[in-house]
Amino acid sequence: MNRKLLKSQHLIVRSLVVLGLLLSVLLPAHALFVSPPKDPIPLIHEIFPELTKISEKQGDPLTWTIYKGDEIIGYAFETNDIAKIPAYSGEPVNMLVAIDPKGVYLGAKVLEHHEPIILAGIPETKLYDFADQYPGLSVKDRLKVGGNTQGGTIHIDGLSGATVTVMVMNVAIVKSATKVARSLGIISAKQEIIQPMATIYPDVFQKADWQTLVGDGSIRKLYLDRKAVDDAFIGTEAEHIDQAAPEQKKDMFADIYYTQLNLPNVGKNLLGEAEYQWLLNTLKPGEHAIGLMGNGYSYKGSGYVRGGIFDRVQILQKDEAISFRDLDHHRITDIYIDGAPEFKEMSIFIIREHHEFNPGVDWQLELLVRRQIGAVDSIFTSFKGDYHTLEQYVDRPPVIMPEPELTLVQQVWQEKNIEVMVLIALMVILLATLFFQDILVKHPTFLHNFRHGFLIVTVVFIGWVWGGQLSVVNVFTFLQAFMSEFSWDLFLLDPVIFMLWCAAAVTIILWGRAVYCGWLCPFGALQELLNVFARYIKLPQIEPPFAVHERLWALKYLILLGLFGLSLDSLATAEQFAEIEPFKTTFLLKFDREWPFVLWALLLLFINLFNRKFFCRYLCPLGAALSTGNNVRLFNWLKRRPECGQPCKTCAKECEIQAIHPDGTINMRECHYCLDCQITYFNDEKCPPLKKLARKKNRFAEQNKENEIPAVNVG
Repeated sequence: MNRKLLKSQHLIVRSLVVLGLLLSVLLPAHALFVSPPKDPIPLIHEIFPELTKISEKQGDPLTWTIYKGDEIIGYAFETNDIAKIPAYSGEPVNMLVAIDPKGVYLGAKVLEHHEPIILAGIPETKLYDFADQYPGLSVKDRLKVGGNTQGGTIHIDGLSGATVTVMVMNVAIVKSATKVARSLGIISAKQEIIQPMATIYPDVFQKADWQTLVGDGSIRKLYLDRKAVDDAFIGTEAEHIDQAAPEQKKDMFADIYYTQLNLPNVGKNLLGEAEYQWLLNTLKPGEHAIGLMGNGYSYKGSGYVRGGIFDRVQILQKDEAISFRDLDHHRITDIYIDGAPEFKEMSIFIIREHHEFNPGVDWQLELLVRRQIGAVDSIFTSFKGDYHTLEQYVDRPPVIMPEPELTLVQQVWQEKNIEVMVLIALMVILLATLFFQDILVKHPTFLHNFRHGFLIVTVVFIGWVWGGQLSVVNVFTFLQAFMSEFSWDLFLLDPVIFMLWCAAAVTIILWGRAVYCGWLCPFGALQELLNVFARYIKLPQIEPPFAVHERLWALKYLILLGLFGLSLDSLATAEQFAEIEPFKTTFLLKFDREWPFVLWALLLLFINLFNRKFFCRYLCPLGAALSTGNNVRLFNWLKRRPECGQPCKTCAKECEIQAIHPDGTINMRECHYCLDCQITYFNDEKCPPLKKLARKKNRFAEQNKENEIPAVNVG
């Protein structure tokens, strides 16, 4: 008895071992074949061999920004961060995708997959070869796996035995790249009509025959003859494979009927009451059932037997491609509707809840037709049939129309509305200051404090926070655009810079370049504030003799002419030499760049401690460019007297940038409109002509007092 029991136990153990070996073969292949995840950073270096810096992965969607020096040369992202789409194994294929600033694909690398392609005899490198087809294509292209390049769609070679895998990879790459490109402004944001989820009316049923349901569109038909299939492969390697003879061109290739089975009027008529109720009980909330019935080319194929996947048929709705596994499939053994033809295949396919299938939105049946071009390799193309659910079957909520799509310029201005409003307020305050300057200069303490506060706002907000520093490169860009195909969009894309240019243009026409350079230039404001501090702590000030100073003025005009000449040949070259302006280093990059640029900016600021606005006075090509239009100014509100310069030189000595000539005239090409000379002009305690006039008035008053005849008291 014990020996029999022991023998039985051995038999059970051996059976379990055999069962385990069988299960190890039959279980989903992703349990056996898993590609370990790769580190994306080395792959980014491989795609961008010239890179110098990679930013942190950040933003929405998550993206790496790739730099070469200060220049952005591309972007990289993982598809799982943006479009996590299940593939053949039920798990997504995670890929690293890289694009350049114009939206051209630079690389696509497989980081991790769970695809059982080895079971089909396909080496893993085939997935990598598929991904290598993307470099050179654009995010603006319509990319499709299989078929011909026609109708604006670019064909990408598929992978025989892993059709669903590569189709899912393509969708993930395209969806992710499109979302990234839209977020970066490479392509315009797309707004779609929002169609809320429709609900199926549960009680709509009327006994009907086959012809009635086909006739009203409840059941649709996809019919292909041999000629249609042969035409679809023209231009491919499979063009002459399995080609029909001339007399066979009109023969049927595939005849497939398709419908939505969980519509009561369709399901009950086709399946009968009992089977329809079974179907409804099978469906979970949010799931739907598609019915397929066909003759000719099999829509099921044999792939589902080997790997549990149906790789010849899928459902398309909006941007979603819905494929099916064996667990989503049920056979239909019989249909009970009158007048139905005989079918070789009849199936129910379940659309799972996570696909968010909307029964009120049109969908398509896509049939994939494959031709072998070798022992393993094949080429496929696809055919589609449309389906529109009849109005009486579903309750469609009203569609939500999107707001009119904003242009890129409108989006930028909308995002910068706070900066725009603050800038407008600052410009209104500045204009009021200029219009009422004769009143304000009579209150020197208030005016000095107000001006210093305004300059602090200019440095901190316009300069460092908003990056609103004009450059001579902007002048060259405008001139080149004006001489070619001029477009305002080029200048409107940066609202702060555009508004500052408008302010500069208006003030140049009214008062000359002095107002911008003295009040709105961040680097000029920074220099002035630092020099005010230097004078406060009693640092010595070095002022060259006026004859030397006058000749040093010419340097900035020579620099401007040199840069202008370079810009005629190459704007990029001129931009490199325009680094003589320390603006980018100081405000755009906030001193976070290579040491020579930082050293140059700091050197200029250091010299400024001992000579106010040294860079502005002698080296600034932007100031030189703005001063070229100085002669067209309409107003000259800086008052002078005949005595100014001869004999009085008080203002000339007090002008801290030496913009007043020894003869007393103000050089408006060099003036920064600080109004210090106007404070002296109205100050009868500082201005010698006023003091002289005051003394005369006092003497005249005293003489009149002495000449008064005393009153005589009579009486």
